[in-house]
Amino acid sequence: MDTVRYLDDDGKPLRDIPLSEEELLRGYRALRRARHFDERALVLQRQGRLGVYPPFRGQEAAQVGVTLSLEKSDWLCPSYRETAAALTFGMPLSRLILNWRADPAGWRIPEGVNMIQFYIPIATQVPQAAGLAYAEKLKGNSAVAAVFIGDGGTSEGDFHEGLNFASVFDAPLLIVVQNNGWAISVPTHKQMKVQRVALKAQGYGIPGVTVDGNDLVAVWTVARKAAARARAGEGPTLIEALTYRVAPHTSSDDPGRYRTEDEAEAWKKRDPVARMRGCLVYLGLWDDEKEKALEEELEAEFVAGVDEADQAPEPKPWEIVEQVYAEMQPDQQAAWNYLRTGGEA
Repeated sequence: MDTVRYLDDDGKPLRDIPLSEEELLRGYRALRRARHFDERALVLQRQGRLGVYPPFRGQEAAQVGVTLSLEKSDWLCPSYRETAAALTFGMPLSRLILNWRADPAGWRIPEGVNMIQFYIPIATQVPQAAGLAYAEKLKGNSAVAAVFIGDGGTSEGDFHEGLNFASVFDAPLLIVVQNNGWAISVPTHKQMKVQRVALKAQGYGIPGVTVDGNDLVAVWTVARKAAARARAGEGPTLIEALTYRVAPHTSSDDPGRYRTEDEAEAWKKRDPVARMRGCLVYLGLWDDEKEKALEEELEAEFVAGVDEADQAPEPKPWEIVEQVYAEMQPDQQAAWNYLRTGGEA
């Protein structure tokens, strides 16, 4: 299968770019904002100010590009690594920090942000996203849902059940597989016989496309077309974004135990943020002065977000069951009562 690309590894356009100058600048800012958060969040984790954190360095374009193709009425269904997507979609920075502190306040999705919580179980979000997308279709809305999963998650039954449902009912769903070559320590070639995840779409009678996941222009363009197709009632699309997790799987992982530094260094030369900056410089839209101003803006935003998170009230034990459903069901109510009373009847 061909891999969709618009930029070479240095950011030079390979063909006409179907994005406006304003969109290119907005996309780069979103990439830099995501990268800045990721780098500073890892520092907070090392300081003991976050819990276990799943960094996404190297995968920013795959997440940001898809999210930029969504509208406010659409739905974002992440796995645990899509902090960049959540940030781009409208989740407040302070709320994300609280989330990775395991503070229940971080689990509350703000009004107007159509996102379900980060999923730690692998692939369970796929059938739920398919159902969510189908519900929007049944209501006569034009909203689509975008669900993210890693290449390892495609080995789970939930992935196949979700695709089958979405295919049969023409659910307006974007299934985004970030193929970074590794499911923690298991390489992709030990997970599947096919060379491309996108080929699996053929088994469900839906389009499958492989895109350079480190090329923001390519990801945004492919996702925008898939979203338009879904809104037109033509059903789901499987998008495989070829990318690489430069950082460890989580802050407690040692990638040196299963992959070589040479492999990681080779992918660093295809860095999505540097590539997009190269594109803007080539087009005469960016310079060092603008980069410095953006860095200062992002650092100020991050510091303010940390301060806001630090001022959040100490969480109460019973808050952990308050975010499961819009209204607590009998089992959550029982747990809530138990935690509120300290186990007393």
